[in-house]
Amino acid sequence: MPQPAYATSYIKRTLNAARSFSKEYHPIVHSILLGTILARAGSSMSLPFLALYLAKNTDMNPVMIGFVSGAGALASMVGGFFGGALSDAFGRRRVMMGALYLWGAVFIGFGLASATWMFLALNLLNGLCRSFYEPVSQALMADLTPREKRFRIFSLRYLCINIGVSVGPLLGALFGMMSGRLPFIITGSIYLFYAIVLQLLLRRFGIRNIEGDKKEQVSIGSAWRVIRKDTVFRWYLAGGVMGGISYSQMGITLSQYIEIKGLNEGVNLFALLMSINAIVVVLLQVPLSRWMEKRKPIVSIAVGSAMYALGNLGYAAADGRILFMVAMVVFTLGEILTFPSTNLLIDGLAPEGLRGTYYGAQSFNNLGQFLGPFLGGMMLDAWNGSVLFTLMAAVPILGTGFYSYGQTLFHRKK
Repeated sequence: MPQPAYATSYIKRTLNAARSFSKEYHPIVHSILLGTILARAGSSMSLPFLALYLAKNTDMNPVMIGFVSGAGALASMVGGFFGGALSDAFGRRRVMMGALYLWGAVFIGFGLASATWMFLALNLLNGLCRSFYEPVSQALMADLTPREKRFRIFSLRYLCINIGVSVGPLLGALFGMMSGRLPFIITGSIYLFYAIVLQLLLRRFGIRNIEGDKKEQVSIGSAWRVIRKDTVFRWYLAGGVMGGISYSQMGITLSQYIEIKGLNEGVNLFALLMSINAIVVVLLQVPLSRWMEKRKPIVSIAVGSAMYALGNLGYAAADGRILFMVAMVVFTLGEILTFPSTNLLIDGLAPEGLRGTYYGAQSFNNLGQFLGPFLGGMMLDAWNGSVLFTLMAAVPILGTGFYSYGQTLFHRKK
């Protein structure tokens, strides 16, 4: 039966668009984008379930689970300052590929580990690998893409991240039912496979050096000097730490809370919530970005923080799947609104010659991602999840106050 003319035309347009896209960017860029989907699908099928895995397979209490789970963020914060020095010593390509191979081994190690110190060491290495690999891979994409197309390629990378995260948790729940270790082993295998393919492609296209644009060297010392001298920046960082404490409850603490509540198929519900988070980002990132462009960053931060607070209150009150899902949608709206807006505030504050140092110093916001699971575990152990998420609703509002006060000081200085 012949196809309707409009169907044939649609298929041709789709194929032509696919051919055009494949020719528009370097094959290495395509491989990194595809690898981003696979890697994020892999990591999101295992890391979000780390807290549940530790609760079921070790004798750690919620406080220790929070400490171990948050350690990766602390290592990522510190590692970001040493990545440049390592790149200078060994070359950026070697640092990137070494981090990728080690990352694969780390995930396999999670599946084989049994002692608390092993999980702590592995999660510290996980954070270091992320801080070494991601900046260099992004620099490589920028080097191989014309300047006028770089914004689009980084937008595509963000989309690829969320495509991977939208399916990873559901796969994690499926494989986790077979064996709690299996998602970690699969994730490690994906990373090792990706590392081998990427290394072969780098050799195939003769890319031996990844120099990137010359940027100022950012160290812990230079970042600390900026923090010490710039009062406005300190208030912005305080707001960012508050946001990190609140945001980090969505993963590690929420998974334990759902399990403690004894909901049917708690692991599957948590996986569904993680996928909803990524899907909402994919669907609403563009329209909300347009809304944000017309408003001041502090307005987006205030509205986003209110969404965080409402989402946390929703978790506190939820007693079934529907309320948890609604709370996750609201919480995710806060994520979309606050993440880009905080970067815009820093961009408007940083002097032209110190922009890299300011963005490097912003890594101290990861302190909130470390403190959040630790504090959440303490509250979960001492009280219950409803009290925890009710108290956490106030944290992003406090963070907005810090940002607002920093804005006030900034305008006084002008």
